[in-house]
Amino acid sequence: MSLEENKSLVRRFYEEVASTGRVEQIGEFLSPHYTEVMDGKRYKTGIEGAKEHILGVRKTYKDLRIEIEKQIAEGEWVVSCITARGIHAGEWMGMKPTGKPVAFTGVNVDRVVNGRIVEHGGAANMLGPLLEIGVVRFAGTEDE
Repeated sequence: MSLEENKSLVRRFYEEVASTGRVEQIGEFLSPHYTEVMDGKRYKTGIEGAKEHILGVRKTYKDLRIEIEKQIAEGEWVVSCITARGIHAGEWMGMKPTGKPVAFTGVNVDRVVNGRIVEHGGAANMLGPLLEIGVVRFAGTEDE
């Protein structure tokens, strides 16, 4: 596939699956050997693990929408600068839902081989948004 085709595949995955929760379409985008990379560790989640992850994130952030602001591609790699928006509706890591809108930015790095995403990693700016909605506080600050 060309670089533009790889970028389009990744964009469509975020728009058609991650932003809608239509995980039944995931096989069109992900390899059965799909792997998540976090903090240098590799987790071979496969398609079923990816479905669980997407549905879990969507429970935490109701109406989640991921917008791709920019993309860069080189070889098998596609880097996407994203903005994600949703309603904090589910508990996550002990943080109770607030019902407040939240938006965060991030950078996703996806590897595309033979027309399927085989690897995903990235980083998101969560501290600022979680401070904004009040689920995280700086040490020594009082409840408002």
